[in-house]
Amino acid sequence: MAAHDVTPTRSVLLDLKRRIKLSQSGHRILKMKRDGLIIEFFEVMDKARKMRAGVASDFQLAMKKITIARAVDGEVAVRSAAYALKSHPEVRLSSASIMGMVVPKVEAESIHTDITSKGYGVIHTSAYTEEAAAAFEKLLETLVRAAEIETTMKKLLDEIEKTKRRVNALEFKIVPDLQESERFVKFRLEEMERENTTRLKHLKGKEEVPE
Repeated sequence: MAAHDVTPTRSVLLDLKRRIKLSQSGHRILKMKRDGLIIEFFEVMDKARKMRAGVASDFQLAMKKITIARAVDGEVAVRSAAYALKSHPEVRLSSASIMGMVVPKVEAESIHTDITSKGYGVIHTSAYTEEAAAAFEKLLETLVRAAEIETTMKKLLDEIEKTKRRVNALEFKIVPDLQESERFVKFRLEEMERENTTRLKHLKGKEEVPE
């Protein structure tokens, strides 16, 4: 809204003052939110960095274990053990809140299975296959946790960018425009008051002129 598009009245001036106050208050709150989100982002990013290292480490260990199991027990035996698994991991999604922003909570069930759920007997497999199975279960658990952290980090980054845009809009566009309109209305009201004062003096002067 251009400053000269407003009607220079006292009610408009009061409304502009109210809107400026609200906008400045909103600007302060959004800046606090932005700063808080940035702090949260760096904390989550640190967790993500460590989690990525954990994923890489668990993946290397799992591949090492499965390679040994294939070499000792044979490809057929390892595949048979994998296909015999009775239970399968289940992922449960929920949500949490970070400074009013909804972030995902990802939890997995039935990742670690006991011997009764594996579907094969221990006498038909060696310790190498068991170690490979345990290593992949640990890798899956790490991946699930990593998915939650990575998603949270992305949502935080998106929210930070959105909040920054709103802060900048208030700081560099909305508040300055309102303040410019306020100055224009004040100037016009003062100008109108001076014109009225001059007019009244002129009328008074005419009345005082003797006939």
